[in-house]
Amino acid sequence: MDDVDRKLLNLLQEDATQAYAVLGKAVGLSAGAAHERVRKLRESGVIRRTTVEVDPAAVGGGVLAFVMVDSSAWMGDVGESFAAIPELQEAHIIAGSASVLVKVRTGTTEQLQDVLRRLYEIEGVSGTQATVVLETFFERPVSTEV
Repeated sequence: MDDVDRKLLNLLQEDATQAYAVLGKAVGLSAGAAHERVRKLRESGVIRRTTVEVDPAAVGGGVLAFVMVDSSAWMGDVGESFAAIPELQEAHIIAGSASVLVKVRTGTTEQLQDVLRRLYEIEGVSGTQATVVLETFFERPVSTEV
């Protein structure tokens, strides 16, 4: 991956609907060459998918929380159980005082409480500590800087 690929990735993260002609012009390539570069980035797995960014509050997901999950056993084998809870946006096995960190979006704190109950149903979960986000200053896309 070179500087042109990195510039293309930055441009696509800003707006993935840009035409290849616009992308190419921004990085000094033809539309065809820009298309080929993006195709290779997809094939190699650098670009995992193309999606839209939705305002969570506009679709009923205004409550954001991060939950530290304690366990009595190794949690690496129960990822599917976490994935089965649709309100979980991310789940990460972590080092430190907890075993798993999850990102949760719900519409209400009552719904968050229900998610916490469902987390306790996962085999090995022994506790949770939720932190509710009051305001988000910013969220960044993945950096392409080296």
